[in-house]
Amino acid sequence: MKYICVALIVVTICLAAFNGCDSNAVNDDPGNVTESSTASSNTNLNDNLSSESPESSRKNSDDSSEPESVTVDAEWFDDAVFIGDSVTLKLSYYADNGSLGKAEFLCQGSLGYGNALWDLDAKGNVHPSYEGKKYTVDEGAKMLKAKKIFIMFGMNDIGLYGIDDSVKNMKKLTERVAKKNPDAKIYIQSVTPMLEKKQLKDLNNKTIDSFNEKIKAVCDENGYAYLDVASIMKNEEGSLKSEYCSDPEAMGIHFSDDGCKQWVDYLKKTVGNM
Repeated sequence: MKYICVALIVVTICLAAFNGCDSNAVNDDPGNVTESSTASSNTNLNDNLSSESPESSRKNSDDSSEPESVTVDAEWFDDAVFIGDSVTLKLSYYADNGSLGKAEFLCQGSLGYGNALWDLDAKGNVHPSYEGKKYTVDEGAKMLKAKKIFIMFGMNDIGLYGIDDSVKNMKKLTERVAKKNPDAKIYIQSVTPMLEKKQLKDLNNKTIDSFNEKIKAVCDENGYAYLDVASIMKNEEGSLKSEYCSDPEAMGIHFSDDGCKQWVDYLKKTVGNM
């Protein structure tokens, strides 16, 4: 019995030694270890790549390159001039709260792209006044040394001149303003909508939209910035939202304070990204 146990121990030791030698033989070949490790690493990498779709890759790339939206503060408008008719005149009253910084206003009721081209001494002219003196809008902006010029006309043009002639007048006036103020950036603001019940035969939300499309094309061709103020004022039917209107029983085109706030907020969120 004693001899049998000794024999078993010897056999066990020999088998252990043999297995150890075989294991060492494999590990002694560094090439086998590296090849196995690399293959495993490549497999994991390929699995990760295959799990990400091309669409996902493009999306991640687009997201990383998309610029952040910039919202400007009121002081950004300190060197700005707003040119317009009675719609902009209402904005000037609202801006007394400092929401547009120290922006200046050259606006007058019944003014438009057409009659803004008239001479100062033209009979029946409605050129705006600044500190008691009348100016054409191009000369007024120059006098104020504006670096940013915001223009919104058209409400008094479309029904009187028609869409195409109003666009021609828009081109002429904007060119004149740009020539007199070569260092200023020009922003053309869309005509805003009317209350549905106040639409007229030649001046209505459909003709306003058509006019806006054409002046946007002019802006694109000439490098002017186009501001679609109308888009934030419309209801689902394309008319002026009632809560933004201050004269529902009159013309149905002028803004309440809520409407002016929307206008100012839109400008602040948009101009810094143009």
